[in-house]
Amino acid sequence: MPNYHDQLDGVLRALADPTRRAVVERLAKAPAVVSELAEPFAMALPSFLQHLRVLEDAGVITSEKHGRVRTVTLRPGALDVLHLWLGEQRTPAEHQADRLGIHLIRTTEKEH
Repeated sequence: MPNYHDQLDGVLRALADPTRRAVVERLAKAPAVVSELAEPFAMALPSFLQHLRVLEDAGVITSEKHGRVRTVTLRPGALDVLHLWLGEQRTPAEHQADRLGIHLIRTTEKEH
């Protein structure tokens, strides 16, 4: 298993391209076959397949072939490394603001 920073670098590289981000957004709704995924993009199928390869190499998607049909799925937890890293970048001021927000909610609830 690659280390945390290798995973993070791979996911960030994969998501740096707008086509690949659009594919991830589409797959977040449901798995899809390659031809359906490629439909909205004005590029040759081999070029589109290169985008899928980058996402698969980064561990963001998986694919399965049944006969002549390849189905692509967003890998569960694939973006967790990104979420973890972003959480680590939060500043102490943001954490204090979160605590203040919780305090205000609790105070308001007690008054009602």
